[in-house]
Amino acid sequence: MNTPFMIVAVLVGVGAFFGLVLALANKKFAMETNPLIEEVEDILPKGQCGACGYAGCQKYAEAVVEDPDVPPNLCVPGKAAVAEQVAKLTGKHAEAAEPMYAHINCRGGDACRNKAEYEGVADCAAAKLVMGGGKACKYGCIGFGNCVKACHFHALSMGENGLPVVNTKLCTGCGACAKTCPQNIISLVSFESKVEVACSSHDKGATARKACGNACIGCGMCMRNCPHQAIKIENNLAVVDSTICRAKCAQPDCILKCPTKAIRELIV
Repeated sequence: MNTPFMIVAVLVGVGAFFGLVLALANKKFAMETNPLIEEVEDILPKGQCGACGYAGCQKYAEAVVEDPDVPPNLCVPGKAAVAEQVAKLTGKHAEAAEPMYAHINCRGGDACRNKAEYEGVADCAAAKLVMGGGKACKYGCIGFGNCVKACHFHALSMGENGLPVVNTKLCTGCGACAKTCPQNIISLVSFESKVEVACSSHDKGATARKACGNACIGCGMCMRNCPHQAIKIENNLAVVDSTICRAKCAQPDCILKCPTKAIRELIV
């Protein structure tokens, strides 16, 4: 017999033998999958956002089915509808979770002065490593849209002024954008919130205003004009207690008194 044919025959035989061994081993040691896990995973939105605290929808499905201590309402994008279905399948009780959406704590964009011309990789995290990026405000949005790329639900886009824009109708409040922002300027707020501070600068007033025309200057006008003590100045930045604001404020005068319009009304 020709030697090359013998070699091929031997390789095919060896391959077939080990294939059979692996098939038998797989059949013998295969672990049965709980069909309930697949049912739960099928109703999850498949965003793979990790807002539930698990590495993807499948891992959460496994956890909520197999661990009695894992609640059925951890899927933030799925909201109450998915929580109720998961609770029904797993025999658990789904407590109501407050709907949230992403809020950009910055109004810099074109209003923020450039301190340098950045010519590196168009990535916020990369730009931050190079002298904090090209913007004069070291606390503000860098503007390369890492948050937009991280959004699994297409709820963010870059606006003409160089700032991300949130589509509250599409935003699920999963927090993926907030996690990826190297400046930590994205927070999750309730749909019931009335006002928020659209600034993250902790510089003193003159320095903050020099860097950005829309910056909070920590003047305290908002705090002094809030009859409910829902606003205070911390580290040169106005901070709103949304719980007090939502419960007591009918007319947010702080918006009218802010000289730089850093405090704005939230309209969903």
